[in-house]
Amino acid sequence: MLLTIRPRKQFGQHWLRSDKALNKILQASQLSESDRILEIGPGTGNLTRLLLPRVKTVTAVEIDRDLCQQLRQKFAKDLFPKNLTESARLELIEASILEIPLPAYTNKVVANIPYNITGEILEKLLGSIAQPQPQFERVVLLVQKEIADRLVAKAGHKAYGALSVRMQYLAECQFVCDVPAQAFYPVPKVNSAVVCLLPRSPIQPASDPKALETLIKMGFATRRKMLRNNLMSLIDRDRLVVLLEEMQIDPQVRAEDLSVAQWVSLNEAILAM
Repeated sequence: MLLTIRPRKQFGQHWLRSDKALNKILQASQLSESDRILEIGPGTGNLTRLLLPRVKTVTAVEIDRDLCQQLRQKFAKDLFPKNLTESARLELIEASILEIPLPAYTNKVVANIPYNITGEILEKLLGSIAQPQPQFERVVLLVQKEIADRLVAKAGHKAYGALSVRMQYLAECQFVCDVPAQAFYPVPKVNSAVVCLLPRSPIQPASDPKALETLIKMGFATRRKMLRNNLMSLIDRDRLVVLLEEMQIDPQVRAEDLSVAQWVSLNEAILAM
């Protein structure tokens, strides 16, 4: 008999119950029989049950002890096959994804992640500009709509910011679909969206990635402020104006107006001074 479990606010639990949204996630994942999937926060297993027959293995990481107990009951045959010649198709790890090493054998991530730790999860999965994490070929996530907008926003858009630059440096970021709040139980106060991230080598690699990270952080420190004012502690304002003019960029530009490629070019120009 399965336990009756209520979603826990401390874990940011909102369980997806929309077949339409689940199918969109599966389509975006482009699954094959050889895939080894990492699923973060499987919850009650609605996505897990759809992944299992389509891939080689699923490694599900769940922090909630009661949910883990329920998942062990629900997917007993996948966790513990009766035929000794068969390998388990599901591995269940009771832990926080932030506190364990990424399973080295997984090649894709498909997950409805906890929204309260989205930033930390993104960095765990893709790494940082200074230390990229190139393990996954495809990362399909259900995230808060605001985060999805920021991940795919282009320069000049109101959602474009430091997160946009960092993630687009590390991956091709694609918007898949909107998911309304009513698709979840309990119904959250925000809308959601599915995104697909395709990690890749930078189109225009920085010679000093750590310096680029620092530059982006400083540039976006105060939004709506001219870039030359945000970077005053890094470079003389007049010298920056000259650099921007040489790059054919308006000296009154703001951080949110520079494309990823322009951020890299600006970093290289500053380093070459």
